[in-house]
Amino acid sequence: QTSFMVLILNEEDEADTVYILAKELAYDVVTGQTDNLAAALAKVHGKDIVQFAKAVEISHSGIGKKVCVTKDGHTGKNSYGWYSEETTLKTSDGATSICGGSGKSGSSESKTNAQVLSDFIKAALKGDGSINWPTSTAATNNTSKPVKNDNATAVARDLVKELTPEEKTIVAGLLAKTIEGGEVVGIRAVSSTSVMVNARFEVMEVVQDRE
Repeated sequence: QTSFMVLILNEEDEADTVYILAKELAYDVVTGQTDNLAAALAKVHGKDIVQFAKAVEISHSGIGKKVCVTKDGHTGKNSYGWYSEETTLKTSDGATSICGGSGKSGSSESKTNAQVLSDFIKAALKGDGSINWPTSTAATNNTSKPVKNDNATAVARDLVKELTPEEKTIVAGLLAKTIEGGEVVGIRAVSSTSVMVNARFEVMEVVQDRE
């Protein structure tokens, strides 16, 4: 078993709901609770998701390369999805506003490289999070309509399933730091499990089993 402690400093004048959200995000990432994480991410403003992604790119760019990796829509491995403000009909082209979306199907599109989190932020979220969070957008010619909170769900899935335990602790810290009301003071290994709360800070400690 490996246990981790996430120490989050709560600003005295911040709303309790925002602080609780920051704590919940960190907890759900480290414990691998995909559904809960997706629900929590759906409550986060798009601009904060952008800031989180930028923090990942600056400090741990390798993590971002594991998240929102687009898929090949054709057997030739040269038709990967490419991020856009809208998701088009896949028989038309490979434009996608969905994290990890597929490329053009039926024929190749000379898109030989998958796109990742940083590309998703720049193109699908317009670099400012004003669109496509937590739900993607379908082009007018696309009869396949987006599922509510599909992007929040896709990001949560990748954070839980594609990252190592060590990477999850990094992400937990960056998420908590990004959300208003939470500043990460430290993340370190601990030896036991407990939860301690007082007026100024909370120590959230969780245990994660390694297979």
